[in-house]
Amino acid sequence: MDPYKTQRSRASSRPRICIVGAGVSGLRCADILLQHGFDVTILEARDRIGGRVCQAKLPSGQRIDIGPNWIHGTDDNPIMDLAKETNTVTYAWGEGFKEIFDESGKALEESNKLHGEMWDIVLEAFEYSAKNTSTIDPQLSLYDFFEEKVKERFPDATKHEHQRKIVMQFSRMWGAMVGSPVHQQSLKYFWLEECIEGETLFCASTYQKIMEHIAKPALDMGQVKLSTRVNHIDARDSTIAVHTEDGKQFHCDEVVMTAPLGWLKLHKDTFVPPLPPHFTQAVDAIGYGCLEKVYITFPKAFWSEGYTIRENQPSPGFTHWLPPSYSLDTNPNRWNQESVDLASLPDSCSHPTLLFYIFGDQSKAFSKVFAALPSQDAQEAYLTKFFKPYYSLLPHYVDMSPDCTPVSCIATNWVADELAGYGSYCNFQKGLQNGDKYIEIMREGLPDRGLWFAGEHTSPFVALGTISGAYMSGEAVAKRIVGAYDKAIVKSSL
Repeated sequence: MDPYKTQRSRASSRPRICIVGAGVSGLRCADILLQHGFDVTILEARDRIGGRVCQAKLPSGQRIDIGPNWIHGTDDNPIMDLAKETNTVTYAWGEGFKEIFDESGKALEESNKLHGEMWDIVLEAFEYSAKNTSTIDPQLSLYDFFEEKVKERFPDATKHEHQRKIVMQFSRMWGAMVGSPVHQQSLKYFWLEECIEGETLFCASTYQKIMEHIAKPALDMGQVKLSTRVNHIDARDSTIAVHTEDGKQFHCDEVVMTAPLGWLKLHKDTFVPPLPPHFTQAVDAIGYGCLEKVYITFPKAFWSEGYTIRENQPSPGFTHWLPPSYSLDTNPNRWNQESVDLASLPDSCSHPTLLFYIFGDQSKAFSKVFAALPSQDAQEAYLTKFFKPYYSLLPHYVDMSPDCTPVSCIATNWVADELAGYGSYCNFQKGLQNGDKYIEIMREGLPDRGLWFAGEHTSPFVALGTISGAYMSGEAVAKRIVGAYDKAIVKSSL
């Protein structure tokens, strides 16, 4: 028998567990542990639960997700099960329902065909990465793979110059999936970006009900301490001491650290004794992206006037603007833009809002601008000026019309959020070696010290970087702790 398991089996009848972070993984972990009679305390630095899952209200009263919007995969996905249980409204626009503008601002001909070519190459890259991960050069990016495959699909450089260019511009869209540019996406570990099988659904009524359901057990037990920031974890003795910034100490038998990977990268000195080299190497090696959102709301959805939804057919939901040459005064880097039409959501959730996704250098640039602006009004004016060249290309736009003038602009700023680790979620960038092994190292944690780690960066490979992964990781760690104390694991109600 493992010596630590033996030691734990002799512990008090109600072991004390301290969970750092009241996000999805921490709350799910607490739920399982509470079901098995553990003494659980959750320490959360924010003044709310949820971590990177939270909502805001538009002036109209409509709720929007500041954190994740999507459920990635519907097959054997516990978050999908919770969506059904909580009557959370989800929506899928389907394939082929998008509008694409080229670099001059004109509607792109053959857009669906060339966009389909892009996704075919992505799927081919997943398969190639999975089969050849051991031999692929770590310095190769997904962009490199695109360049090779575009030449194969369009062999005549002169005749197919336009098609090659457009598909390569489409490849930049991948950045909005992972929060970093396609040039940085590791080809070697691209297979780690594959998600759970099934549809990808938009959480139309937000994640609010799902989050409330996940949090209920811990909140009902009164085990969550908000505005309590952990700054030191001393695991030198058999009883671990967790220190907080306000000078308090919490003594426990086990600690479950659920802080985001970006936070761990910057706070490895929180732990005494120091984290071992193999663990810090894993933390440093895995990438961390920065994905932001901008919600621009209008008095009415002017772009959808006159559109009739045909039976059993979704309305257009996505608009892409390929690297624009017509807005160099506000976008000299020619960052491509993309938006989701929230007016096309089901009636109960529909509102006249365009949701733009930005990532990488654009996210960082926006954050710097926001820091220098004196007020919310100034930020909204900046956002309106920046995005006007794009939404003004939509159907029925009339300059200076009240219906075409934003009434609200709300932007996230995770890249400036210390507790979020100045970013969004883990990803896999070129140059990475042993990526899958590093995930396994973080997932394993340091149980011999009573230190466990959970979060989207420690999840099963098919759910990395997602809410589903965070939920699964919290449950998995809880069951391992239960097993270490020789308590019978009761099958989850989910």
